[in-house]
Amino acid sequence: MPGIFAKIFKPKVDNKLSSSRTFFFGRASSGVDVNERTALQTAAVYACVRVIAEAIASLPLKLYEYKGNGTQITTEHPLYDILHIAPNPEMTSFVFRETLMSHILLWGNAYAQIIRDGLGRVTALYLLLPHKMEMNRDENGNIFYTYYRDFDEVNAKEKIGGVPLLKEDVLHIPGHSFDGLLGYYPIGLHRNTIGMAVATENYGATFFANGANPSGILQHPTTLNNSELIRKSWEDMFKGKGQNRVAILEEGMTYKPVGMPPEQAQFLETRKFQLNEIARIFKVPPHMIGDLEKSTFSNIEQQSIEFVQHTINPWVVRLEQAMNLALLSPSERKKFTIRFNVDGLLRGDYTARMNGYAVGRQNGWLSINDIRRLEDMNPISADEGGDRYLVNGNMIDAKNAGLQYTNCGGNGNG
Repeated sequence: MPGIFAKIFKPKVDNKLSSSRTFFFGRASSGVDVNERTALQTAAVYACVRVIAEAIASLPLKLYEYKGNGTQITTEHPLYDILHIAPNPEMTSFVFRETLMSHILLWGNAYAQIIRDGLGRVTALYLLLPHKMEMNRDENGNIFYTYYRDFDEVNAKEKIGGVPLLKEDVLHIPGHSFDGLLGYYPIGLHRNTIGMAVATENYGATFFANGANPSGILQHPTTLNNSELIRKSWEDMFKGKGQNRVAILEEGMTYKPVGMPPEQAQFLETRKFQLNEIARIFKVPPHMIGDLEKSTFSNIEQQSIEFVQHTINPWVVRLEQAMNLALLSPSERKKFTIRFNVDGLLRGDYTARMNGYAVGRQNGWLSINDIRRLEDMNPISADEGGDRYLVNGNMIDAKNAGLQYTNCGGNGNG
């Protein structure tokens, strides 16, 4: 990994910004320790993170150049391949962005080191783990980062102290924040909600491991002198993996269950509620993480479109602006822009797309080739009219409405 951590400097720390999130850590009210790793073991959290991260990673990410009144894709700039194909020799653009989004969703911040050549141009991007990063200010008030490497990282032959990194050498994408600089820790912020889901899963696992039968009473018609021995014999025989064995009750004994069945304790309802609570945290429609209880064929498409508009689009804007600021110089930002293309997620069904294309074609703001590009089809040559824009011949300027009637003497005959 040539060049990574090459710029080493020794700033004097004036203020550690990363300490502002420490109050988010702790145990949930349910008694469960919640962190990004235990939270990810919950199916709902894993599904939400995966849905958003994969959606962002699957979007085309390209570099555009301002041309006249619009923009067009430019492949000449070295940043194009870094964004669209591979940010470094070790991973693809999809994997890079998927991991980047997972870091934001779980830790609240995502970091990547920017490797530049002698002219200051970006040559590679390498992911940095959020829990090993600190954000600080030096004695002059300038922001810098400190990254703590460990044995499991490339070129870290021994564990070393923090490596300071200049602000211009770090792509930092904060999530929701109190100060706009450091994203807060979403898993810690919602540890009680997630902890409740973890606790119900643990309860269910323990319940079924013990035979899915509530505790009860062995009742004997007379007095027993060896009651403890009978109780232990019963548990050894029927607890856990012995739940399906046939019970034999001697000497008139009866078994009376006294525990509360999970249906009465609303165990399944609690699990469903926590699933929806976690989906609400990440702004993911429940049907996208497998809950189809309130979804129908008529509303599921609209919910998917709303997911793009209200969940994916804000993340897209956050990523675009952070990348434009960190990866393009002030002079380059006047000529180029980094942009995701979300059109593919908003295309709707076939009938809706065809109706939309027909409106655009008839009103002159879509050509045949514009439509074919949106459908990933090869263009038609200009000689065959592929780039022509047509309008409906029956339409006239609003100011000329009624002019034909007036010119014909009021009888409408021309």
